[in-house]
Amino acid sequence: MTTPNTECRKPLRILHTEAATSFGGQEHRIFKEMLAMRERGHHLELVCQAEAALAERTRSEGFRVHEVVMAGPRSFAVAAMHIARILRQGGFDVVNTHSRTDTMSAAAAGRLVRTPLIVRTRHLAIPPGSLISYTGLPHRVIAVSEHVRRLLIGRGAAPEKIATVMDAIVLPRPVDAAILRHELGLSPDAIVIGSVGHMRERKGHPDLVAASIPLIRSRPNLHLVIAGEGEPLLTSLREQVASEGLGDRIHLLGRRRDIANLLSGFDIFALATKSEALGTAYLEAAACGLPLVGTNVGGVPEIIEEGVNGLLVEPGNRAQLADALSRLVDDPALRARLGEAARAKVAGDPRFSVGYMAEATESLYYQWLR
Repeated sequence: MTTPNTECRKPLRILHTEAATSFGGQEHRIFKEMLAMRERGHHLELVCQAEAALAERTRSEGFRVHEVVMAGPRSFAVAAMHIARILRQGGFDVVNTHSRTDTMSAAAAGRLVRTPLIVRTRHLAIPPGSLISYTGLPHRVIAVSEHVRRLLIGRGAAPEKIATVMDAIVLPRPVDAAILRHELGLSPDAIVIGSVGHMRERKGHPDLVAASIPLIRSRPNLHLVIAGEGEPLLTSLREQVASEGLGDRIHLLGRRRDIANLLSGFDIFALATKSEALGTAYLEAAACGLPLVGTNVGGVPEIIEEGVNGLLVEPGNRAQLADALSRLVDDPALRARLGEAARAKVAGDPRFSVGYMAEATESLYYQWLR
């Protein structure tokens, strides 16, 4: 674990780069980190593609955004030259890349103009296919969990060049739980299993729906609520729910921005992910005092302690998932105990706070610049 150093140092000029155009956990981390680092007195700018959702978010917060085409191998050289000009003209101390595509262009540009520090942040929970975008071009690597760091080392990356700075959350403000329940017309005694996450196969939503159906049929006050967008999976799940005749018990909300409102209306949080670098959705749910049901995969066990703040099941095992859910649905005391422990873990571990994430990143930048 990185220990932040609070010694006063000169502000840094930092350029983040991201080639992806969607907005998921990776992009959210960049956004939160840029805001928090600016609060610490640093100057930050962003390179991304014109259609990127991250561009709109960062511009709305007053950051300068440079639009560079980074789609496809043919754009590599052009993108590298464009980013080299940005780095040279901006006098940046650090360029921090996030995806393989932007790393190949931005890190090469950084080498070309001799940017003092080139950092790659690794967000994925799978072993990298090649080390060139981790050891060949960047000077150092930040992993978003210990699991990710171990994967990189296992692939051959030098341990002394990799540090872990965990993904973090902004603690949600308390919300009246009746808002969601009123919206859905739920009875006061309803028990809600809830989930929040982008609709991708690897997030395990089909497993969660399938495991919940027999529980819902046998418990008239049980509901499943899932928030998240992503086609064609969302449409497929809606068709499945309709065919089961459970449209009034399984609520697929699509895209929502009121995550704190949703979480405050849940009794249990479940995400049956099959691949996860860490899992900020679990952290946000834990901060709201919800007992967690997750999968024993990737960095999830760094958040969920079996039987302490949640229950872990093997990915893809719907029988185990149904059993874990039924235990919590049928045992209010267990829900309360695990939920309180989940809240205490997030509140008591500074690594999960955005302030710590920024401070630890800042400390690493200064250390590596030396």
